[in-house]
Amino acid sequence: MTSQPLKIGFIGLGIMGAPMANHLINAGHQLFVYTLGKMPDAIASSRATQCVSARGVAERAEIIILMVPDTPDVEAALFSEKGISGGLGAGKVVVDMSSISPIATKTFAQKINALGCDYLDAPVSGGEVGAKNATLSIMVGGPEDTFERIKPVFELMGKNITLVGGNGDGQTAKVANQIIVALNIEAVAEALLFAARAGADPARVRQALMGGFAASKILEVHGERMVKRTFEPGFRIELHQKDLNLALSSARALGVSLPNTAMAQELFNSCAAHGGKAWDHSAMVRALEKMANFEIGQKAD
Repeated sequence: MTSQPLKIGFIGLGIMGAPMANHLINAGHQLFVYTLGKMPDAIASSRATQCVSARGVAERAEIIILMVPDTPDVEAALFSEKGISGGLGAGKVVVDMSSISPIATKTFAQKINALGCDYLDAPVSGGEVGAKNATLSIMVGGPEDTFERIKPVFELMGKNITLVGGNGDGQTAKVANQIIVALNIEAVAEALLFAARAGADPARVRQALMGGFAASKILEVHGERMVKRTFEPGFRIELHQKDLNLALSSARALGVSLPNTAMAQELFNSCAAHGGKAWDHSAMVRALEKMANFEIGQKAD
């Protein structure tokens, strides 16, 4: 499928979307782009065609990719007056790589299918680093034949690419991923805060733990952020709050209790209340530090 250039639309060129789109441009595909924010310099100076609306993107492209923040943003991009649906023709494929509601995703897919087009939900994990390095994990929901058609495009942006099931199942997998990530951040934050307060060097504790059963990507990447106090966002707290809201609201609908997910959300809420909604989600540690009246990096008494 990628032996010749494809006409690909890309809507949403933020922290994640811009590098993802860049990989497609560098692979030789013809891109049609639209974003609500400032056009990133790398995209603006590329050979991508800038469009004035999502509809304009859909009119020109055969595959339309979305990478926007939340469920209402996807709905607006798809179905507003100048949205994607108005520019679709039979046989085109819409690929939503945002992280949104699995329930809404099923409704969106049905509406796009009714226009004679295929729909994949394909949320990602791996953050800004994964987007820049084309190492994202991509969790896909939708028809298998459509997945196989689009997989070579996914392979330009990610490494671990899995068809989870039908429409909505990719989003369900992403919600599950975000539960695990949040709880791991909380565990690493507690452990390093405990170690620092006890008088140990948290950097050396982290180094020691990386060689044992407690090793994880969260300990490796976010543990280092906690020690070095580098909370510039790779993935903002407000976006993780959104994902945990999806988890908790879906859990209520299913009659499932997620007590530790709720606790992690309250820690994010505390960070947001202290002006930290745009901090990296590793800054959850700051909520625990406030309760302890002690920061990692301080000298213990």
